[in-house]
Amino acid sequence: MTVSAKLVKELRDRTGLGMMDCKKALGETNGDIEEAITYLRKKGMAKSAKLAGRIASEGTIVSYVHGGRIGVLLEVNCETDFTGRNDNFQALAKDIAMHIAAAKPRFLSREEVTQEILDKEREIAREQTLASGKPEHIVDKIVDGKMNKFFEENCLLEQYWVKENKKTIQDVVNEATLSIGEKITIRRFARYELGEGLEKRVDNFAEEVAKQAGGA
Repeated sequence: MTVSAKLVKELRDRTGLGMMDCKKALGETNGDIEEAITYLRKKGMAKSAKLAGRIASEGTIVSYVHGGRIGVLLEVNCETDFTGRNDNFQALAKDIAMHIAAAKPRFLSREEVTQEILDKEREIAREQTLASGKPEHIVDKIVDGKMNKFFEENCLLEQYWVKENKKTIQDVVNEATLSIGEKITIRRFARYELGEGLEKRVDNFAEEVAKQAGGA
């Protein structure tokens, strides 16, 4: 069955789990919230849900630079300073920073996408769908699918893990939460690419040689 975004949000609010986990649980239980919660508990995710309400203000800020051309700063939070200094936690943060360098997320989650961007992307998706000749009565459904694809490609938590593309970054965080036994969250990140946003200079080598020859 098709699971509405409203149902997914309600289950996320009640469990504190990731969007993909909630969507899958609702799909497996025909959209029944209570059954979905039971399903998640049976899958061993109840502990993660209980941890969701805790405060995670410790953690680490890691940096990653790739080839001198791409740089990432990332803050990952946990509950205790001890965990923040743990080698496994540090390795997880570094791996996520490397993922950010490779996957180019624009936002942390879909909640960070502004209404202006959402409206623009939905308008583009609708025009593309209509131009393809699809029947009017299925246009909105196709547009919703395109928007989900937009979130999957541009929101870090919904991107598929570059190291294992069957998991999302949210899945990776959930697994780490269960493994470590503390609430773990990705708070923020910044990605820099050398020359990004600048006008690129186009060298005319023939002209350069001519100038050098003229000055000789």
